[in-house]
Amino acid sequence: MRNLKAGMLVIADDKKPIGLAGIMGGENSEIVDDTTMVVFESANFSGTSIRQTALALGMRTEASGKFEKNLDPMMTVPAVQRACELVELLGCGNVLDGIIDIIHYVPQARTLPLECDKINRLLGTDISKEDMVRYLNLLEIPVEGDTILVPSFRPDLQRMADIAEEVGRSFGYNEIPTTSFKNATQGGYTPEMKLEAKLGSLCRGLGYSEIITYSFTSPAVFDQIRLPADSPLRNALRIQNPLGEDTSIMRTIALPSMLEILSRNNAYHNKAAKLYEVAKIYLPVEGQALPQEPKMLLLGTYGTNETFFTLKGELEAVFAGMRTKKAVYTAETHNPSFHPGRCARVSVEGVDVGFLGQVHPLVAKNYGMDGDVYCAEINFTELQNHLLPDATYTPLPKYPAVSRDLALVCGEEVTVSQVEDIISASAGKLLRDVKLFDIYRGVGVPEGRKSMAFSLELRADDRTLTDTDSEGVVSKVLAALKEKLDVTLR
Repeated sequence: MRNLKAGMLVIADDKKPIGLAGIMGGENSEIVDDTTMVVFESANFSGTSIRQTALALGMRTEASGKFEKNLDPMMTVPAVQRACELVELLGCGNVLDGIIDIIHYVPQARTLPLECDKINRLLGTDISKEDMVRYLNLLEIPVEGDTILVPSFRPDLQRMADIAEEVGRSFGYNEIPTTSFKNATQGGYTPEMKLEAKLGSLCRGLGYSEIITYSFTSPAVFDQIRLPADSPLRNALRIQNPLGEDTSIMRTIALPSMLEILSRNNAYHNKAAKLYEVAKIYLPVEGQALPQEPKMLLLGTYGTNETFFTLKGELEAVFAGMRTKKAVYTAETHNPSFHPGRCARVSVEGVDVGFLGQVHPLVAKNYGMDGDVYCAEINFTELQNHLLPDATYTPLPKYPAVSRDLALVCGEEVTVSQVEDIISASAGKLLRDVKLFDIYRGVGVPEGRKSMAFSLELRADDRTLTDTDSEGVVSKVLAALKEKLDVTLR
């Protein structure tokens, strides 16, 4: 007994049903030992209705597996005629004359264009039109000129790709040569993607591990990093359907995301961590619907014996690997998120690109961290506008270099970068490199002043330098330092 619902097809006479259409016949119509007359029925049903009924009743049968695939309705008469023919050929009974054929509609004939060039490009073959037509005719798919007459028993042939599949399997998949895609778009990395990949490699080479954080955050992070109340960075885009207040705005600064992950590692009793991220921030633009989305490079570390100078050295190594132009580091005492005596503003060609230094102890405390925490936040998008040209081969020098060491006495307010800039500007084309190797305060140096020792490397491409050459460079350097910074030779 089956409980039927509206929409389930049955085969019935004028009194009772005798079978579930396309699924299973009824017990009252089955063949038994004394059956002498059989009526052959050949029908076609809606595949969707058969599939839904079989699923609802839990009756997956051989018949339902066929009818649910939308068989060709024009095959019903040939099918019953073949069944009657087999009855006679096998001597199973006598076939009476007469057939009742009820058809509600005749499927419209469909045609497809025979696009030989497209088929060959798709398959990667060079099959002639004559061979394609022959393959299709063998599959009982007639072709007239450049038009394919799709037979009603092939409802699966809907487009050119279906025809290509028939041609391909008739030709033989093993016979199709291995070739690259023809006329296909070649993918690749953009210059920005390549630079970002190189940046990641450089950071990992310095011992940093990559993190990926969410772009949405909480308005409370602005207070956690001591951002001033009137800071434009507090003007953040609000999400219309946030999951909660902690993820209600799009971040305008990436430092809190880094500090949150460092804090979590510290809470898990990880004694040290070195992390980096290339993170997008979202800066609203007045009058525009969409914000600016620059990418920022974040470096964060704690518990690794890191100092301001080691972080600065690592950042310089990253810049050198990316081939950026010379970065200038200026003492920064007004960034509330960083220690006022251990923070530097980073600029390239006069454009500010970020900060580095020790996170302010009060900010670190807000994130549950007691020790020193060092971070750098650099505008990676802006940095891409200040790259050096591609490196070119330079042969090894033929002539020796000359080294001159200068111990310079200057005021405490004078920075190393100021002295280096003046040396580079005044030394001329013979200067190849300048390095600081010592800073001294004590006996022999007046109160309130300090001594900085620099090593100058001089070299000419066309000759060996003489003492006169090197002394001339040193004289120019000392004169420029005296005039601009009141720096004297110790």
